[in-house]
Amino acid sequence: MNWSFGRSSEPRRSRLARSAPSGPLQDYLNTPLPAPASPLDQVRLLALDLETTGLDPARDQILSIGFVPVDGVAIALGGAGQLLVRPTTQVGESARFHGLTDDALTTGVGLPEALAATLAALSGRVLLAHHAAIETGFLGRACRDIYQASVHFAVVDTMALQFALLSRGFDDEPPQGSLRLWAARGQYGLPHYAAHEALTDALACAELYLAQIAELQAGRSLTLKAVLSA
Repeated sequence: MNWSFGRSSEPRRSRLARSAPSGPLQDYLNTPLPAPASPLDQVRLLALDLETTGLDPARDQILSIGFVPVDGVAIALGGAGQLLVRPTTQVGESARFHGLTDDALTTGVGLPEALAATLAALSGRVLLAHHAAIETGFLGRACRDIYQASVHFAVVDTMALQFALLSRGFDDEPPQGSLRLWAARGQYGLPHYAAHEALTDALACAELYLAQIAELQAGRSLTLKAVLSA
């Protein structure tokens, strides 16, 4: 079965770097990513999760960014971090989901500082997320707003991996709800954490990824190309 979800993004990143302003975005784009042929036990990733005021990058805002490095098959908690991001408007009803109040967010940093720190943490690493379109959409919009330039990420999406794992050998769609982060973790006996906290969700994604690749490899050695989404 072909597990390939993507291919090298370096030529595109090089073109984007030439048009990006000097600074965090250009530095990120100029830093080489792991080669698609790299064995998974040698690939450096960054599990990333965002808490936002909604799901639309065009109108909603980033409130919190959590990240956890994954070095091969080990989680590097020493490099984990979380940033509160000070919004330009009130969080409104979204606080019911993420628990971040306007008062708490007054201690946060501005989006430009948070984005620069996130790009630095991602430097040389593959972005790892569950339903990664949220993270890439909001970070891409932030890069366009702040740097007036586009960005491209190499991505491993644990939701896409879960779909592939549940679908292989079968014609049926996975059961409804089975692709959600906490449902997927339950299939591997991973512990349940409180949801909608960026650092915790990033750690949960990292742990799920390690369980997934252990099942995917099943005694054989796979490369990064086999799990790339973009």
